[in-house]
Amino acid sequence: MENNNQKNQLNIEISDEVAEGKYSNLAIITHSPNEFIVDFAQMMPGTPKAKVRSRVIMNPLNAKRLYKALADNIAKYEQQFGTIQDLGSNVAQFPIGTPTAQA
Repeated sequence: MENNNQKNQLNIEISDEVAEGKYSNLAIITHSPNEFIVDFAQMMPGTPKAKVRSRVIMNPLNAKRLYKALADNIAKYEQQFGTIQDLGSNVAQFPIGTPTAQA
């Protein structure tokens, strides 16, 4: 059994720069038939533009896996810390399903 666990183990390396992360308060998601593109941006109050801090491009299967993993982690978070309150129209909305990109 222990040998089987070693075969399924994945070693992940992260550089110091990537480990610092990028703050994002806006996500723009677009897609083509072959890929999903998620732009993570930072929008400052009173500023009419946002700066993209990071772009993630993935195939549809991995996008769906990310969707499921995020839903699972949100459920676990809410079990531990309580329901995340959706502030509705009082905050800027993330544009999801914005115009479809062409690849």
